[in-house]
Parts: sequence; C-alpha cells; structure tokens
Amino acid sequence: MRYFIKIVIIGLVFFMSKVLTLNAETKPLMIEITQGVIKPMPIALSQFSAIGDTTPQYVDQITSVIMADLVGSGLFREIPRSAHVSANTNFNNPVRFSDWRVINVDALITGSVNIQGDKLILQFRLFDVFAQKPLGEGLQFQASIGNWRRMAHKISDAVYSRLTGEAAYFDSRVVYISEQGPKNARKKRLTIMDYDGANSRFLTDDNDIVLAPRFSPNNEEIVYTSYETGVPKVYLMNVDTLNKRALDDQPGMTFAPRFSPDGRNVVMSLTDRGNTDIYSVVLESRRKTRLTSGPSIDTAPSFSPDGKQIVFESDRGGRQQIYIMSSSGGDATRISFGKGSYGTPVWSPRGDMIAFTKISQGRFHIGVMRTDGSNERLLTASFLDEGPTWSPNGRVIMFFRESAGTNGAPEIFSVDVTGRNLKRVKTIQNGSDPSWSGLLK
Repeated sequence: MRYFIKIVIIGLVFFMSKVLTLNAETKPLMIEITQGVIKPMPIALSQFSAIGDTTPQYVDQITSVIMADLVGSGLFREIPRSAHVSANTNFNNPVRFSDWRVINVDALITGSVNIQGDKLILQFRLFDVFAQKPLGEGLQFQASIGNWRRMAHKISDAVYSRLTGEAAYFDSRVVYISEQGPKNARKKRLTIMDYDGANSRFLTDDNDIVLAPRFSPNNEEIVYTSYETGVPKVYLMNVDTLNKRALDDQPGMTFAPRFSPDGRNVVMSLTDRGNTDIYSVVLESRRKTRLTSGPSIDTAPSFSPDGKQIVFESDRGGRQQIYIMSSSGGDATRISFGKGSYGTPVWSPRGDMIAFTKISQGRFHIGVMRTDGSNERLLTASFLDEGPTWSPNGRVIMFFRESAGTNGAPEIFSVDVTGRNLKRVKTIQNGSDPSWSGLLK
C-alpha cells in the first residue's frame, strides 16, 4: 500500500535547519547528544484543540503516540498533564509561558486535530519556553483517518529533529520473523509492523522456515531466505501484494541477502560444491557476479551507503571476523581484531560505523566500530544477542535477544548507539531477525 500524507507549511519548516538562532543573546534549545549520561529534556504536550468531528478519543490517541515516541527515545521526559497549570484549548491562542516555566517545561508542543469526514488534519507548533518564542513555525499534515498514527509519528519526527539536530526515524517500519512453539520446533512467519509494534501484519504462513528478511531502499520489497523447497533459497517479495519470486534457480543454497543502496542489486551467499561465497545478483536480469573466491565461508554482506564497498563476515583467518572489500569484489581488508568472533556486520546509514555481533568468553554482544575497525564499543551483553539493524537515522540499533534454557525464546530489543536506553520492542509474538526500513515517504 502506498501512503500519501499531504504536508502544509505553516510559515517556515523548523526542522530544515539544525540550528535556528532565536536572538543574538539566546542559544537555540537543543539536546547535545554524547556518549556520556544525558539528562532527558522536560517537555509537555498541551491539550490539542478538537475541531470538526474530532472526539476526545482521537486527540488522546494521537498525543499518546507523539509522547510515546519522544519519551521512548530516552532523550525526553514528559511533564504530565496533571501538573499543567493551564491548557491551550484553542490552537490559535497565545501561549502563557509563565504557566509552563513554573513547572520547569523546556519545550512545549501545541496542536489541533480536525476531522472532516474521512479526512484528518493535524497542526502543531513547537515552543522554547525559556526564550518564550516559537522554534520556527508549525506544520500541517493531512491524510485519511486511517493514517492517523503515521501523522502522529511525523509530528514526533519533526520535534525530535529540531530538538536534537538528528534526522528522523519514528515514521518507519520493521520486518522480522515471528516465532511460536517449542524451541526445537519453532513455527516462523515473516511479519511487518510499525517501528513501535503497531499495525502488525503476517506476510507468510508458518508452513516453511523463513529467515533474515531485509527491506529494499524504497521500503516496498523485501528479500529473505525460505526453506519452502527443502533447500534454503533467497526470495523477493512485495510487502503489499505478497507476490514473490526466487532470485536464483541454480542448485545449492542461497541465503543472507541484502539490497544495494540503489535497489538494483542484491548481494547474498551461495554455496556451490561445499564452498560458500558472496555473489551479486542484478534483479532485472538475474545475472550473477561472484565477488569472493576461496575455501572459506563468506557471508552476511552489507553495502556501504554509497554502494562502493561491502562489509561481510568470513572465517578465512580461522575464526569469524569482519572484512571490507569493493562492491565489485577483489581483495578484502580485515577490520576486526578484538578477542572473540565477529559476525552479522551492518553498515550504518550515516556511513560512519558498522554494527556487529560479537561472541567472546561465552557471551554475545551487539557492538559498533568505525569503518576502519577502530573505536570498538560493545553496547549489550547476554546469553544470546544477535542480528543488529540500524534505524533510518543511524541513531538506534534493533536486535534480538534469546534467553537460555529449554523455554528460552527470542525477543526484539533496541538500544541507542551510545549504549543507553536498552528496551524491549513490542511484538505480537516472539521475534527475531529484525530489519528496519528507511523513513517512509
């Protein structure tokens, strides 16, 4: 399904600039994000105006999503409505900043919800309470009522971007593997959801094992591995029509697929006569190009954002390590040198870091390093943490964690790239192998 949301600017679009000078003496209100301890910014949502056919239920639903997004990032703290001294019941009324300063609000969001038949119109403004000025002008979003959650996410994205200087990520989706049943006989299904777990939808039944789904750059297709023929094969599926096709009909196993940044190619591993190498497949012609060659197991390839390089894992040195090579193949350079084994590398959409899974001293970790292997940092540690995937802005990493024992089951978690704000992600069943989409259009 293609979504359409009309955006109308009420004055200037405040999130187009990372820094907006309020006046010569006052610095702009903004969170400085570092690897140290971050004190969440206190923010408040005033009571949004209800216009037209809008009911209080719709207002509460929309504002709840906005606040859940912002607080869930770990960078903001809500001043609850019970503490509010006044409420802007009319979107166009002037803000009484003294009422918000007395309860220590730094940033205030005001807005209106207008339902006209099947059409929903959202307006909002963001204010610096201390400076007693708006942070730019507001925005208006217009779409069908069915897209109310997406419009709420868009408001959250705009506020988040202005107050952090970071790109947006709330208006996005995640595809993952839903798992159900005993540990030795799990039923697995491809599942898609909003980034926060809402609007979940199964893409496959549970008749065949499916693994490692990955979004296309336009968010309309996924590639994944399926055992429906009895042998693991890579398939391409449209997430709306559910039409699918195998990418390769040659003998042997294909697995660990991922799209190129332009969406024209897929890289994946192919096992031929006992040897596992990385291949590139042109989607239009299905022409394959072999990128690695040797007796080692080369797998889990991931493109750099500019499409010029590929990071992958290989045991060519005797143990799983991370290597980088040109996207056309050739010599590879090893970048992981810490103690333990490294796997499932994924290039950040910013291009500056690579996320990975590390196994060391019997523990699993999700970590990040620079693209030359320097500045390695481990963000998590548990019995089993695996499968990192980046948020669209390269700020947050999702992965799955499995507990020990016969009743152990996988769950999806997220963590900030600094290692802060580790939390479980809501899913309708146990979940593994998450893949985060790009920002939706």
